[in-house]
Amino acid sequence: MTTDAKLTRRKFMGVAMGTMAGAAVPRVLRADPPQNPVVDARLEGGKPVTHEAVPWKVLPFPNQQVRLLDGIFKQELEINQGYLESLPNNRLAHMFRLTAKLPSSAVPLGGWESPTCELRGHFSGGHYLSASALLYAATGDPDVKEKADRLVATLAQCQKAHGNGYLSAFPEELFDRLRDGKPVWAPFYTLHKIMAGHLDMYTHTGNEQALQTLQAMADWVGRWVAPLSDDQMQRVLEVEQGGMLEVLCNLYAVTGKEQYLWTARHFDHHQVFDPLADYKDELTGLHANTNIPKIIGAARQYEVTAQPRYRHIAAYFWEEVTSRRTYCTGGTSFDEHWVGQPGKLGKEVGQNMEECCCGYNMLKLTRHIFGWTADPRAMDYYERTLFNSRLGTQDPHGLKSYFLPLGRGWWKYYNSPLDSFWCCTGTGAEEFSKFNNTIYFHDDAGVYVNLFIASELDWPEKGLRLTQQTKFPEQEGTTLTLRLQHPTMLALNLRIPYWAVQGGSVEINGERLAAFSNPSSYLSLTREWKDGDRVDLRLPMSLHVAPIPGDDTQPAIMYGPLVLAGLLGSQGLTEKNTYLGSNTSPGGVPVSVPEIERFSTDPRRWVEPVPSQTLTFQAMVAGRRVPMIPLYKVHGERYVVYWKSKPLRA
Repeated sequence: MTTDAKLTRRKFMGVAMGTMAGAAVPRVLRADPPQNPVVDARLEGGKPVTHEAVPWKVLPFPNQQVRLLDGIFKQELEINQGYLESLPNNRLAHMFRLTAKLPSSAVPLGGWESPTCELRGHFSGGHYLSASALLYAATGDPDVKEKADRLVATLAQCQKAHGNGYLSAFPEELFDRLRDGKPVWAPFYTLHKIMAGHLDMYTHTGNEQALQTLQAMADWVGRWVAPLSDDQMQRVLEVEQGGMLEVLCNLYAVTGKEQYLWTARHFDHHQVFDPLADYKDELTGLHANTNIPKIIGAARQYEVTAQPRYRHIAAYFWEEVTSRRTYCTGGTSFDEHWVGQPGKLGKEVGQNMEECCCGYNMLKLTRHIFGWTADPRAMDYYERTLFNSRLGTQDPHGLKSYFLPLGRGWWKYYNSPLDSFWCCTGTGAEEFSKFNNTIYFHDDAGVYVNLFIASELDWPEKGLRLTQQTKFPEQEGTTLTLRLQHPTMLALNLRIPYWAVQGGSVEINGERLAAFSNPSSYLSLTREWKDGDRVDLRLPMSLHVAPIPGDDTQPAIMYGPLVLAGLLGSQGLTEKNTYLGSNTSPGGVPVSVPEIERFSTDPRRWVEPVPSQTLTFQAMVAGRRVPMIPLYKVHGERYVVYWKSKPLRA
C-alpha cells in the first residue's frame, strides 16, 4: 500500500507537540477539518471522525504544508539531520534485541544508552523515531523515512519475541521494582519516549506498523496498572514518568478506544495537580522536567474530556512559570529543579541553569495555550525561548547541550556523538527537526504569522501559497508574498512582538499604511488579496534590560527578542570539558567578570552597537570593552549573560 493510500484512512491536521500528520494529504479529508491538531481523521461513513472534545480557537498547519527556506533555522535543521543520519540502526536497536533474547553483534551505544543504564532505549527507540518522523514531515526526505521505518520493523520483531506487548531495551524487572517501591530509574519515562516515537511515526509518516506496536505497548501498560490501588499508583507517580498521560490521551484521540483514556487517567498525579487546580504554586523543590510533561498531559486530558479542571491546571502553571520562574532566555530550572520562591531567582545564577528539556517542553505547552486563546503573549514567550533557550544549544556538528549556563564566566558544552545520549540530546534532536511547526496558525478567516522565519506555507483550501522572505533577526522585519489562484478575502494577522516598543510600519505593495498596532498584539490585515500581493513588515529592535527576577543587581541585556552575551575568551576550554560523556555538567571554575559600577536602566549608556557589524555590540565595564553578540551565536567561548552590578539607577 502506498503512503498516500494509507493516509486516506488517517489524520491530516498536522503539527503540534510531535504527534501530528505527515506526508501528502488527500483532498477529501480537507473538506471538513477537525477542530484540534491531535485528532483521528479516519473516514467513517465518508466523514472524518474526531475524538477531541474541545476545539482549538486557532490551529497549526500540518508540518508538510510548511517548508523552511534558506536561513539559520533551515541550516540548524540540516545539521541535526546529519547527526541523526550518522547513527546506525543496528546500534540503535542493539539493546532492544538483546532484551528480547534476539541476536545482535552491534557495538553498544554509550552514556544513557549503555547496557548498564536504566534509561537505555529512551533515545534509540524513542526520541530518534520522533525526531526522524518530524524531520520527514518537515522535509519530505524519503531516506529519513526509510531508515526510521526499518527501525520500527526491527522493534516490532523485538516486541513479538516478548510475546505480551512489552517493548523496551531493559527487562520488565525494572517495572517490578517500580511497583514494589524499590530504587529504579524511571522505567515509565523511557516507555513514554518509545511510545511517543511510534505514535509520531504513525501520525507523521503513515507507518501502520508503528501504530500496531504502540497499541500493544499501551495494552501492556493497561494490564500493569490495573491491579494497583490509587495509593499504590500515586506512589508509582513519584518516580519520573515522562509524558505517559499525554501519549495515552493522544492514542485515545487517534483510535477512539476508551481503554487508553482509562489507562491515561492512572497517570493523573494528585500531589502536583491538586494545588495547581486551586491556583497555588507549590512547585518549589520539584524536579522541573519531571513535572512539565505532566502539565502537557493535563492539557491533553482537558482537550479529550472537556473537564475544565485540567485547563485550569495547565493555564495556571503556564502563567506561573513564564512570569515568575523563567530566566531572560525563556528557560527554567536550576540544577534541574525549581529551587527558589517564585519571582526570586537571584540565587540561581551559575553553571547548571535551565535544563534544555525544560525549554523544549515549555514550548510544547505554549502551543496548547496559544491554540486555546490565540493570545499573542504566548507567541512572545515562544519566540524568546526558541531564539535563546533552544537555537543556540546545538554545536556545528549537531551535538546538543544539557544545561545552558547564564552566569558569569561559564561556557556551553555538548554531548559526545556516541557516549552521552542525555534526555536533552533527545529533546534537542526533536526540536531541531520541527522548526517549521509554529510559524503559522490559522482560523477560518485567515493566517496568523507568529514567527519571523524564512519559510513557505501551502494552504490548498484557500488556494494560497505564502512565502516569507527574511533574515530575521539580522533583518528587522520580514516580507510576505501571496500567490493566489484567484482573488481571496483573507485576514493576514501579523504578530507585533512585545519588544517592538519603537513602533514599526507595514506596507502593502509599496504603500505604507497609516495604522499600526501596539506591542504584544496582532495587526490584522483583512482584504481581498490578489496574486502577487506583497506585505513588508518593519520592526525596529532596541536594547533593553532584563534583570533576573527578584534581583535588579543582576541584569541581562537584550536586543529585541535576543539575549546578548558578553564574550570572555576561551581560557581553559578543551575538548574534554566541552564534549562530555555520561556526565551532564563539566564542573570546573568560571573566569572572573568585571562588575558594573555605574549601571543604568538605560543600556545605551554602557552598551553600544559596533558600526557596520550586524548584531554585534560592545559594553564598557570597569574600563574594559567587552564584545557582545546574541547568545545563540556563542560557541567555544566563555561568556556572561547575567552581569553583577551596583543597585540600578535611572
